[in-house]
Amino acid sequence: MTRQERRRQTEERILGAARALFAEVGYERATIRGVAAAAGVDPALVMQYFGAKDELFRRAIHAPGEQPLEIAPERLADLLLEAIRFKLGETDDGSLALFRSMLTHPDAAEHFRTATARQVREFATGIPRPDGELRASLLVAISMGLTIARELLRLEPLQEATPEQIVDLLRPAFQSLSASG
Repeated sequence: MTRQERRRQTEERILGAARALFAEVGYERATIRGVAAAAGVDPALVMQYFGAKDELFRRAIHAPGEQPLEIAPERLADLLLEAIRFKLGETDDGSLALFRSMLTHPDAAEHFRTATARQVREFATGIPRPDGELRASLLVAISMGLTIARELLRLEPLQEATPEQIVDLLRPAFQSLSASG
């Protein structure tokens, strides 16, 4: 293995530990020492790779840009509901870190706002109505609220419900919001 490959593996191990710690305790309570301990490295190495906690956080929550979605209007509700079914209980640490930190850290809030705005624009293309962007915003907000309530707040009824139960209850609302006319 080359030196560059070892460096990349170490960097990924640190980022994975950072995502997990930010997801667990949020930005304010996470420390460089805590990340280093979880990654099995010296705190100085974390600082060498990422400089400061802000940069480590930015890199931990960053998801590479994806190609814009082209969604047929009749498929939008089903695609969103399938994504919800898949994500329930399987939310990745990077997303949880972002959710937990977005209300207390300006960079997390801006990252979330930017990603959400892109998602809303993509979904709005699947709702050919004058209020398509508002409808897409509501769909995203419902999905976001569900993730926060189930994964971070751990509300009992949502924790106990199966993904299928949740999706079945959401289906009429999603179909109504995504209807093309």
